[in-house]
Amino acid sequence: MPRSRPAPAEQMIAALIPAPLPRARPPRPPLPLLPAPRTGPDQVEAHLDVGRLDPSGRISARALLHQLGWPPGHRIQFDIAHSAVTATSDPAARHTIGATGLLAIPAPVRQLCNLTAGDVVVLVADPTHDLLLVYPARTVARLLADQFAQGDDG
Repeated sequence: MPRSRPAPAEQMIAALIPAPLPRARPPRPPLPLLPAPRTGPDQVEAHLDVGRLDPSGRISARALLHQLGWPPGHRIQFDIAHSAVTATSDPAARHTIGATGLLAIPAPVRQLCNLTAGDVVVLVADPTHDLLLVYPARTVARLLADQFAQGDDG
């Protein structure tokens, strides 16, 4: 009985495998502009904090909410400006500060700003204007890195 040999392993011929096509990188989206720093007699002291979105889109920002004078149940309006979430007082708004003092960002607003559970955000409170800004930390980091790379001393 003749012994059968194992079939030779297949080998691809380099000429039959095309080289990968060069692909252009997609353009980077434009960076949102942070508000210009205020100077002079109307300079406002901003209060900063960092938070992390939980799976329900809530952020623990009790210290900033206290600075703004927004207790649990306080009605707020959410908007989007320059890829940042803005929250302002509005007695007719349908959103409120949670009973435990958490800020819950509505799902449509989170989706428009590309915020997901676990994202780190930078919060800026401006009590003079009754305003809370929520920036994705990656946006703030990119803006600061770009400013540093440009050698801007300002």
